[in-house]
Amino acid sequence: MSLEVRFGMLELIVSMEAGECLSPEQMRAFLGASDEVAFKGRQRDEVYAWVGQTLKQQRYEGLKRDLRGLVKRYLAKLTGLSRAQIARLIAMYVEGDPVQPKAYGRRRFPQRYTLEDIGLLAAVDEAHETLSGPATRKLLHRAYYDFKDAQYQRLAELSVAQMYRLRKSRAYRQRRVVYQPTRPTPGYLRVDTVHQGDLDGVKGVCHINAVDEVTQWQIMGATAQISEAYLLPVLGAMLAQFPFRVRGFIPTNGSEYINHTVAKLLNKLLIEQTKSRPRHSNDNGLVETKNGAVVRKHMGYGHIAAPHAAAIQVFYQEYFNEYLNFHRPCGVPEETINAKGKVKRVYRWYATPWEILRQLPGLAGQLKIDITLHELESRARAQSNTAAALRMQAAKQKLFASFPQRRSA
Repeated sequence: MSLEVRFGMLELIVSMEAGECLSPEQMRAFLGASDEVAFKGRQRDEVYAWVGQTLKQQRYEGLKRDLRGLVKRYLAKLTGLSRAQIARLIAMYVEGDPVQPKAYGRRRFPQRYTLEDIGLLAAVDEAHETLSGPATRKLLHRAYYDFKDAQYQRLAELSVAQMYRLRKSRAYRQRRVVYQPTRPTPGYLRVDTVHQGDLDGVKGVCHINAVDEVTQWQIMGATAQISEAYLLPVLGAMLAQFPFRVRGFIPTNGSEYINHTVAKLLNKLLIEQTKSRPRHSNDNGLVETKNGAVVRKHMGYGHIAAPHAAAIQVFYQEYFNEYLNFHRPCGVPEETINAKGKVKRVYRWYATPWEILRQLPGLAGQLKIDITLHELESRARAQSNTAAALRMQAAKQKLFASFPQRRSA
């Protein structure tokens, strides 16, 4: 057996292969000469085996009382175990049991709801499309007391709080995973506003960012002010640049979008308008990521005066939107479910919005009347991706050069 020897700051590894054969006189001499030396076993299995072998070599059960105490001190010294631990190991040896570590058995409270109960709850949720806790509790209660189904006996007394805990368990998620897949129909737009800084109390230009949920087709617009008079012409121009029919308009909860004038414009175009839930920023997560990865990356954070909105709108319409949709790849999320039932999004495919749109089934019937697949393909192949990026960058540099020297916002 290998033992770790500690003496002051010195650490040594001592081999005790023959230590079991020491005589009582040698043990006394060893203990007397090693008062300031600390020993500690490195592996518990080896320590226990060495203790049992030493007790067998010394014929511990036949020793007198004083020699038994000497052996105990010797074992405690070399192993680093306490006297109580040595006493327990000696008791195991005397009773004829092998001196070895016992397997740890963790004490657990009995499980009230079995895997069968959790599977039954998942089956009920699957059949009823996961109702609320109180409604599901009523179903479980009726299944046992009204319809006399014995397998619902435990679930009939299930509390609403415990029901939600079971729904979060691994066994439940392995049986039932609920998620809303992305609708394969393009035309549902996520819309948000990005403000280009304030300077001396004067607000800068406002960027309007509209992104399609399915294809990530993105159209940018710029306006001098967030008001009905300024916003409606920009929204109309942006909606006209989408090659497919716009079916849904889902902005944030700002009053610039949620008003009667915008509603009138959308109704005229037969576009359904909804809004994001308050205090749920993830609802507009797609457009929020585009705000940072596209708008802030290209337009920066510094103040741009509101009168430049018209020039920026021209840049967006003639250069930037073309680059975004035909020449800039973006990640396409793919939902996977692991063994624990957790839904995870992975990004294996990167493609331009046009490539994503092109692979949708029945695309020809979803395009606007005056737009054809041949026309879109021609726009995509008119120049290479890098050439389109350089063309856009040159136009952007010219745009920024037209701005007066800007101070820090």
